[in-house]
Amino acid sequence: MIHHISIPANNPLHVAQVLAEVFDGKVGIFLPNPNSYMVMAGNEYGTLIEIYPSDSVIIPGQGDRQAWFQHTTHSVTYSAVHAAISVPTNLEQVERIATREGWRVLSCSRDGLFDVIEFWIENQLMLELLTPAIAHKYLNAMHPKNLEQLMLNMTQVKARV
Repeated sequence: MIHHISIPANNPLHVAQVLAEVFDGKVGIFLPNPNSYMVMAGNEYGTLIEIYPSDSVIIPGQGDRQAWFQHTTHSVTYSAVHAAISVPTNLEQVERIATREGWRVLSCSRDGLFDVIEFWIENQLMLELLTPAIAHKYLNAMHPKNLEQLMLNMTQVKARV
């Protein structure tokens, strides 16, 4: 189970505040990396998203030293990194928040297997949000008893390139 992820943002505090609204959560300062924040969903899974400045990278430590942060001279515009995350808000709330922020939002089907809401943070990073109304279909598709069928279904999916 994934309990937390980190994502880049041009405006980490603002992104944290928006995500806290979507998650009905709380914003905190993430001290290990300057100008970074975390959003705590406050659920039983310990869901947390750390939001770093877009010029931050995580570097492995040497020997017995843990990972550390470094700022680079360039930021990433798009990335293959994304996450599907259940949220307590509904589609209308998510759409209202995204529209207010000027961020792309799209309710869509993933090839008939399950539905997601594409929520594009700062129009650069996609989170696939699962509201209570659509999370059950995703969870059913990913249930251990359905994994073989899911893998078979995935062989029928067309590339989106």
